[in-house]
Amino acid sequence: MKKVGILMGSDSDLPIVQKTVDTLVSLSIPYEVHVYSAHRTPEEAARFSREARANGFGVMIAAAGMAAHLAGAVAAATTLPVIGIPCKSSNLDGIDALLSTVQMPSGIPVATVAINGGVNAALLAAEILALSDDELADKLAARREADRAKVLEKDAKIAAELNH
Repeated sequence: MKKVGILMGSDSDLPIVQKTVDTLVSLSIPYEVHVYSAHRTPEEAARFSREARANGFGVMIAAAGMAAHLAGAVAAATTLPVIGIPCKSSNLDGIDALLSTVQMPSGIPVATVAINGGVNAALLAAEILALSDDELADKLAARREADRAKVLEKDAKIAAELNH
């Protein structure tokens, strides 16, 4: 199975990236995590991204806050799918990161999840990898069914308590 490359612009993004990692682990998807800044370590971020396909990666995830240029920098250096996670910071509640991540020029796409959307980034990466992996597709379907069952269980509990 192809790996997921996860880059974060700062170690302050780790709480969000940890949710990504936990989700990948739950699906038995291999991954690798690094702290590379689009601004402070641009050469390292570009090298990792350029070499990602040859190194067994199938999808890249980039998490960054504020100016949040990391996902775009990664996408500029690889033709692998790139998923951006805009991270909330103390400035503008993450709207700045969201706009920086989602507003890519034509020709350099970045799929963007919600602000602090680490779980959805992992699930989207899994869906991409599942295009050529039936076992992973089955795991995703089972996860969806488990999520459905949890909601129905909560519905039954609320209905029993409140509907008279």
